[in-house]
Parts: sequence; structure tokens; C-alpha cells
Amino acid sequence: MKAVLCGANGAMGKLIDGLLGDSVVGRVSIDGENGVAKTFDALPPADCDMVIDFSHHSAAADVLDFARRNGCAVVIGTTGHTPEEKTQIYQAAETLPVFYSGNMSLGIAVLCRLARQAAAAFPDADIEIVEIHHNRKVDAPSGTAHMLFNSIRQVRPQAVEVCGRAGEGKRRSGEIGIASLRMGNVVGVHEVHICTASQTLTLRHEAGSRTMLAEGAVEAARFLAGKPAGLYNMDDLLEESGK
Repeated sequence: MKAVLCGANGAMGKLIDGLLGDSVVGRVSIDGENGVAKTFDALPPADCDMVIDFSHHSAAADVLDFARRNGCAVVIGTTGHTPEEKTQIYQAAETLPVFYSGNMSLGIAVLCRLARQAAAAFPDADIEIVEIHHNRKVDAPSGTAHMLFNSIRQVRPQAVEVCGRAGEGKRRSGEIGIASLRMGNVVGVHEVHICTASQTLTLRHEAGSRTMLAEGAVEAARFLAGKPAGLYNMDDLLEESGK
């Protein structure tokens, strides 16, 4: 693998850089510090087959354009994409292998599966999602919370996402609420509460370190190597690994 890192000077970029070592052949970061290119156009010529993006969702068009020009696979670990940016990602997957996930943790991928199974086992249960992150996180709800909702919606196609609750009004049937907390230096906590009239099942994942995301991104890049064009996610990685 020969990878270009977008967001190389960020916390995640540095972790991935350390894990990949000599496999990194180019680095891009909007701040341009530490000798890192500020744009893809400023990159020195390099033979690459992978772009790994942990920068900002607004960089999606530039990341995908570079990948098209160089025939690279793409791993996108950034969250908070607008509907237009998501459309750009989906369109790119028609001609390139693209790995796109709201969370690169294998543990979160397992949590999504368990949440889906629990929702199917308790079809009439109320379901609520709670996510907690550090006070510097910009987007809310987290990409992982949306991931959990979309996973559950596979067995509850009529589910409606409700982000935050305020004012008067009873909980409507079919709602899946998402509550976002921002405090301290919490790396990431995600909980799914499945509640019937007689019992509550709580599924919880707590991130101990951002290293788990970097490890997941590297696993995603290795998984994507040699794949045909298409849109891939953590479920696909789990299926291939037999987990």
C-alpha cells in the first residue's frame, strides 16, 4: 500500500501516520505545517494507490478529485458530511473503491450489529441512542449515532430519527431519539437503549483511546486494496474477516 494522508497534522492523521510508517508517500493538511502540503496540488509527485481522509467534511470534493485523477482507492473517516457531499461520495463509488464509515472502530461495527439484532427481537420496544464526546467536537449528533440509527432502520424501515427533545408532546411510535452530550475530554461513548414495558436492554461502547479509530482505518485501507469500484463499510470488513 502507498497512501496519501489528508488531515496529516491532525490527531487522527498523526496516529495513522505512525501505524503506516513508510507506506505513507504523501501528506496534506490545511495548516501546511511541518513541511506538509496545504493542498493536493502542492503534493510532490508520488505513486500512490490509497487516499485516507481524516480532515474535514468540506474537503470531500478535493479528496475525491485527487483519487479520480490518480486512480486511488479512498478511505473516508471524516464525519458531518452535508447531503451534497454524501452524494459526491456515492457518485465516486461508481468508479472507485470507497470505504465510508461514520466510525472506524470494529467495536462500533459489532455494536451496530447487536443493536440491529435487538431491535428485531423486540419489534415494539422504544429505542433511544445516547452519544457523549469531548467539548471540542463540532458535529452533533455524531456520525456514529447516525450509523447506529441507520443500522436499526434496516429492521425498522419506518423508523424516524429525532435529534434532541424539547417542549411538549408525547413520544410518537416509531421514533428513535438521539441525545448528544459534549463535555470534558471524553473520547466517545455510545449507548443504545431498547425498552419494552417490562425490561430494558442497554448496549454500550466506550472508546478508551483514539488509537482504535486509527487501527480501524488502517484495517479498512488494507481491506480496500485490490477491491473493485463500490461503496464499502465496516459491515463488509467484518463479513470478509468472518467476525
